[in-house]
Amino acid sequence: MELSAGVLEALTEIVGADGVRRAPGELAAYARDATPLFRAVPDVVVFPRTTEQVAEVLKLATAHRIPVVPRGAGSNLCAAAVPLAGGIVLALTRMTRILEVSGDELLARVQPGVTTARLADAAAAQDLLYVPDPGSRVTSTVGGNVATCAGGLRGLKYGVTRNYVLGLEAVLPTGEVIHTGGRLWKDVAGYDLTRLLTGSEGTLAVLTEIIVALLPKPAEVGTGIAYFETLSDACRAVAAIISAGIVPATLEFLDQKCIGAVEDYAKLGLRTDAGALLLFGDDGPIEVVAGNLVRLRKICADSGALEVTLAEDVARSDALLAARRCSLPALSRLGSLTILEDVTVPRPRLAEMVDRIDEIAQRFGLLIATFGHAGDGNLHPTCVLDPDDNDAVERAHKAFAEIFSTALRLDGTITGEHGVGAAKLPYLTERLGVAQVRLLRRIKTAFDPAGILNPGKVGS
Repeated sequence: MELSAGVLEALTEIVGADGVRRAPGELAAYARDATPLFRAVPDVVVFPRTTEQVAEVLKLATAHRIPVVPRGAGSNLCAAAVPLAGGIVLALTRMTRILEVSGDELLARVQPGVTTARLADAAAAQDLLYVPDPGSRVTSTVGGNVATCAGGLRGLKYGVTRNYVLGLEAVLPTGEVIHTGGRLWKDVAGYDLTRLLTGSEGTLAVLTEIIVALLPKPAEVGTGIAYFETLSDACRAVAAIISAGIVPATLEFLDQKCIGAVEDYAKLGLRTDAGALLLFGDDGPIEVVAGNLVRLRKICADSGALEVTLAEDVARSDALLAARRCSLPALSRLGSLTILEDVTVPRPRLAEMVDRIDEIAQRFGLLIATFGHAGDGNLHPTCVLDPDDNDAVERAHKAFAEIFSTALRLDGTITGEHGVGAAKLPYLTERLGVAQVRLLRRIKTAFDPAGILNPGKVGS
């Protein structure tokens, strides 16, 4: 849609001339997020600095029925920040203040544009831990993490982003400002709107302030690595670990294709002859971590591991964690188009899901590498191909459709942490059922009667 001169003038009055971008080159940067194959150019990008400015922009947009897409760093992988209907991209990356870190209350209060790593560092400076730890932590924003309910490497032991959101300041499309939750760990007054807005992908409200829970920083962190002949063998070791009553802080896996790509990229000395790698780790009291690492090493060895080693120091431990974090950039070097997806299945079905992904990749003639969070059943099948090969792109779409359906047949879900966005919307009804999707739409209408917030996504 084309915005009128009056609307553009009003936006400039609200956020200032330096907060409005309209040049074609500037708009192009906001036409997509980190999701490949999705692109739509906005009419304008607006950079508010305050809650009041956000409220005024939304009032204006509702009055003129202008689509608004809230956006953080644009690192999400489900096309949640792609402005499918044009309109306004509301970039929150200038709202970057850490308002408070309280050791007494074990919480932090931040604006949405604060990066995950920066919040984690601010907490660590006071010997505190901000738990959510997505792979994009250096660039992704806390607001974006909350909007998509991001996961991460600590999900098995500690949970995901929603488990650490205590309260939100949010602006409704009408311009009304609401405060959900607060500074309390216990509060059951009314519907849990904090949980509802967490993971709503910018379709219900715009988050302008976030209160998150912190934990005391663990005294010790330890990591180990086990190599297996096959990824299915590694998955069976995971089942044995959980059955033994151990809940590690980290339990990640890479298949052989990922191992080779990561080693070529990062030169960490990984064994490229192994079919799979299992990265395990724990944190907590020194004696507990030491004991658990020994037990984890023995369980992996008893489960048929080719080799098991423990990191001898913090530097090596960090290097092993880096191996998991760099899986996506390492794989991206294998082709000019990388499609990274996520599905989740119950842990006992993990090995079966891995086998099915390999079978689907072979049948469609595609390179699909798989890595992910073994401890919570969250897999990231990643296809690398040539974007100019239309046939290969079409085969990739069909292959992922089968992967999603397979996950559902195994009592899993179409997304464990990336979100629905535009990319997974075609599969949402299959996951939730018709009645639940209708309910989501009624909730969307209650929050956003004009339908301006992130159209074409959840609730549309």
